[in-house]
Formats: sequence, structure tokens, C-alpha cells
Amino acid sequence: MTTLRLISSMATKPLLADLVALYVAQAPAVQVQVESVGGVDAAKRVQAGEAFDGVVLASDAIDKLVASGHVLAGSRADLVRSGVAVAVPAGQPLPDISTEDALKQAVYTASTIGLSTGPSGVQLAQLFERWGIAKTIAPRMVQAPPGVPVGALVGQGKVALGFQQLSEMLGVQGITIVGGLPPAVEIITTFSGSVATCSAQPDAMRALLAFWQSPACDALKRQHGMAPA
Repeated sequence: MTTLRLISSMATKPLLADLVALYVAQAPAVQVQVESVGGVDAAKRVQAGEAFDGVVLASDAIDKLVASGHVLAGSRADLVRSGVAVAVPAGQPLPDISTEDALKQAVYTASTIGLSTGPSGVQLAQLFERWGIAKTIAPRMVQAPPGVPVGALVGQGKVALGFQQLSEMLGVQGITIVGGLPPAVEIITTFSGSVATCSAQPDAMRALLAFWQSPACDALKRQHGMAPA
């Protein structure tokens, strides 16, 4: 029995659970264990030298780990493209987010705005700066703690307007997903897998990533609100 140990960000946790099951069904001699934590924490643990066979994070985070020598150069496998969605507490009026101006107005008038600590949160903060409203809305900004979905804060009524990967909004109780961001300000994150430098089973890890990139996994990716990369 071969056991592969992976670490990932929370954004891909439900998807990876299904992808692991799909892989193990056709490779029963392989056991795959995935630990999902906040993306920032995951990268720190890999950089600290913790023993993993594979890492699944946003592609820019993977590239930084390649540069620092913690994952193998040339092993990056792009898996999915994930868009940011907007959610409000269930039962609340749905804001107009159909255009950039409408979205800006929705953010400007929201009583609280929720962002993640992940790449989408960083890009949204940059967008608010570009709009010139960052200082005005700063007192109303709520950043979800690492590993806590923004959708959960929306569902608990702690956030009036929440932004996070659609994949992390699906299935969250107590929220209504308004939709994705308008094309002019769409935020798409590519999530990629890579082989950890310290892996004792790099070939087995490469085989797993190759399967996850194959068309056999496309339908599952779409079910989780993501597109094949």
C-alpha cells in the first residue's frame, strides 16, 4: 500500500475529497490523505519543512514554493480555475452586481463586507483601493480567520456582503449566492498541485496529479463550481 500525504487550502477541500475517492477507486493500492487548512498556513508549513508528498494551492503560491525549493520545479499541474462569488444572508434583498459600477455601489453601501485571507481577498482589497473606497469601508471590513469560510460568517449574520470562491460558498447554510463578479472585475484563481521536494514517492504523486488533470475528473470539477484548468 502506497500512502500519499497532501496539504491544500480550504478552497479545494470538498473537491479534493471527491477527486481522491475517484482516484482510489481505480488505484486501490494507493491511499491518499489530504489535510486542508488556510492557504497561508499551508504554505508556511511546507516552507517549514513539514513532510508532505504533494501540495495543492493557488498557482502563484505554488510558484513561490518552486522558487524557494520546497516543491519540485516542473511538477506544477494546473487543476481548476475558480471564480469569486458574492453572497448575502438568506432572506435578504439581493444587491445588483451585474456591472462594475453596481458592484461598487453594493460594496459601498453594505453594512459589513467579508473577505478571505486567500488570494481572492488580496485581489478584492486591491480592487477596493483602485475604486478609491478602501479607507471609507475599512471599518466595515471583516476578514475571515484562516480556515473559516466567509460564507459561514454570512450565514451567521456577521457579514452582510461576503466574497469568496464559489466552491466555498456552495452548500453553506443560511446564505443566498447572488452570483459571480461582473466580467470587468472578475477574479479567477487557478489552483495547482505540485510534488513536494521532500516526497519519498514523487512518481506516485505525479501519477495522482496526472489523473486529476485528466478529462475523467472534469465533471466533478464542474459540480464543485470550478472549471477544468
